[in-house]
Amino acid sequence: MAATIYDIAERANVSTATVSRVLNKPAEVSASTRSRVLEAAQELNYQPHASAQNLARQHTNYIAVVAPVVANYFYMHVMRGIQHVLADREYDLMIHVPSHPEDIDKRLKSAIQPGRSDGVLLLSTPPNESWADRIKDVGRPTILVDAYHPDIESIAVDNERGGYDATRHLIDLGYERIAHITADPEPPPATQRREGYERALREAGRDIDPTLIAASDALPFAFAEKGGYQAMQALLRRQPRPDAVFAASDMQALGALDAVQEAGLSVPEDIAIVGFDDTDLSRFAGLTTLRQPAEAMGKRATEALLRHIENENQPVSSTVLAPQLVVRRTCGAESSSVSANGQAPNKPSTASESTPPS
Repeated sequence: MAATIYDIAERANVSTATVSRVLNKPAEVSASTRSRVLEAAQELNYQPHASAQNLARQHTNYIAVVAPVVANYFYMHVMRGIQHVLADREYDLMIHVPSHPEDIDKRLKSAIQPGRSDGVLLLSTPPNESWADRIKDVGRPTILVDAYHPDIESIAVDNERGGYDATRHLIDLGYERIAHITADPEPPPATQRREGYERALREAGRDIDPTLIAASDALPFAFAEKGGYQAMQALLRRQPRPDAVFAASDMQALGALDAVQEAGLSVPEDIAIVGFDDTDLSRFAGLTTLRQPAEAMGKRATEALLRHIENENQPVSSTVLAPQLVVRRTCGAESSSVSANGQAPNKPSTASESTPPS
């Protein structure tokens, strides 16, 4: 049986990505490693397949997008930004979505394989050290969206600051028992938003009450309306019940809104609600929320990826965008209390909007 790069990698004690680089881009590999790989290839009488070499050297004109889910308003807006940039470029999208959150590694492994794509956009999935090393070994340009790793270019929103601003807004409005709806399992953006919620409470001299934190576990994606509905039902059973809720996403907030109204209570008179995202549905529901520029994130990430594809020596950078507090009816604040697009000293950037007519 003919030797393969897997055989060479095992003998030389390197990754298959390193073997591929020695055979196709030897200048990128140290002299000692290159010598070890070539010696192993010679011992195994390795004969490279001409078509495989050509495939490794050529552009595929595909951009791979790895996302936890696409049937979600945030990711739909990110995808819109990606498509906007690629509209006049000769690239097609290859979208990888796991059937279950735990399968994201399989999708990422497929996306970064040589010959599959020219670059990868990895959404809301910060790689662990093992995956970060593998991405660097393969050499496939990769941009993180809504995630961060120091060695990989990233574009994200300041989730911790958003959670802080949402909770601080409710504190300033006089609410006493402010609850939080997160997700289980808790993805990094949700963790950061919860940490912002907890920081705001601590700064206000309040204890973190674990009975006021409820996690939704609706699968395949916890940032779902059903999950927010179930978490709000659990919070309503707590005594005394909360008088305000910050939900980690707009869809969870909308589910919470349904649960409150189903219980015969009113928003915001009985319970105020604040979300995170600012989806189109949130505007019509009059939901106070933190606006994150999802489409702009998709655009900027794609532009950065194209720069890395065209120039492999592009420096790695990290861009963090600030979320904006958008005040609507569900928090109970008077519209006149906040200047549209204004920013008061030591207060989050805010915008005040009226609910569109139905």
